[in-house]
Amino acid sequence: MKFAHLNDRSLIEISGDEAESFLDNILTCKVIELSEGQTSFGALLTPQGKILFDFFLIKTENGYLLDILSDLAVDFIKRLTFYRLRAKVTIEAKPEIKVLALWDEKIPLSNLCIQDPRLEEMGVRDYSAHSQSGEEADYVAHRIANGIPEGGHDFEYGDAYPHETLMDQFGGVDFKKGCYVGQEVVSRMQHRGTAKKRIIIVKSADKLPSSGTPITADGKPAGTLGSAVENEGLAMLRLDRIAKAEMVLADKTLLKTELPTWVKFIMSENK
Repeated sequence: MKFAHLNDRSLIEISGDEAESFLDNILTCKVIELSEGQTSFGALLTPQGKILFDFFLIKTENGYLLDILSDLAVDFIKRLTFYRLRAKVTIEAKPEIKVLALWDEKIPLSNLCIQDPRLEEMGVRDYSAHSQSGEEADYVAHRIANGIPEGGHDFEYGDAYPHETLMDQFGGVDFKKGCYVGQEVVSRMQHRGTAKKRIIIVKSADKLPSSGTPITADGKPAGTLGSAVENEGLAMLRLDRIAKAEMVLADKTLLKTELPTWVKFIMSENK
């Protein structure tokens, strides 16, 4: 078993008589259908459909826990408070709860040890008061190898649509639910197939350059490099430009592009 203490993640608890309906009305993911111990991955969007915050949502006995990037926690609570109005909802940070990622072995699940809802190969998240040591870099490499993007590293919050970050592929958007913030734009992209960019895997024979390095396809701007460990990384790329390109470069580093094995789109889906 491999594990890592994710120091950059924090927990927020949402409880109260109207917590379920409150969250269901604003988030992209399933809320009402969750039973205790089940989880979704979702986001809170801008009215224009771009990701402001993304997170794991876990149904608990008392309500819901949200596993979110620590740097966003305070702003997320403020945004939830703005939407709460007079709803009977309590929003509280839970700094005493630690976040662990565990993978590469079958691990018993419980109400505070949940399967990563994005991809089974990602393993589980364990939320408990105890702490363990573990190499966070190992988790980053594991995430990249499985083609799972992460906000703040592979895309900028407020600047990417759910489709671009593969949320439509791993269940981060419930296309059968009713309205939520940004729903009209996201639904239109789904039905029209207008996502021009996607985050996919890139590899090189050499060590990849730093995150944020522009990527070109036959000399034309094609995207930006995100997370990278040694010669493997993730990048937000224009699929139409790289599909037939003979040379894809990050600075001077030659790249090979590769779709994650679990996605349902093809390299040339956008024209």
